[in-house]
Amino acid sequence: MDTSAKDLKEKADRANPNHKEGPVASAIENYTSKIPSDIFLWAALGSMAISATLKIMRKDEEALFVGQWAPSFLLLGNYNKMIKLSGYETDK
Repeated sequence: MDTSAKDLKEKADRANPNHKEGPVASAIENYTSKIPSDIFLWAALGSMAISATLKIMRKDEEALFVGQWAPSFLLLGNYNKMIKLSGYETDK
């Protein structure tokens, strides 16, 4: 490892030694940890179903728009599950 990479790593290690989350991340975790994980799965499946319906109705642009929501819902569900598994407490 060259010295510039080593210096950068040392600075990063000193930046947040307690590994605390910022106020925005804490607020998001507080709200999302209260939502059941299956809500995100159903939202993704619903957006796919609505997208397919719009496609059948020949509303291609709307179908693409709504269909692109599914990955976002699944990522939010994954984030939700990760914060729950990491032991985030909702009563903070």
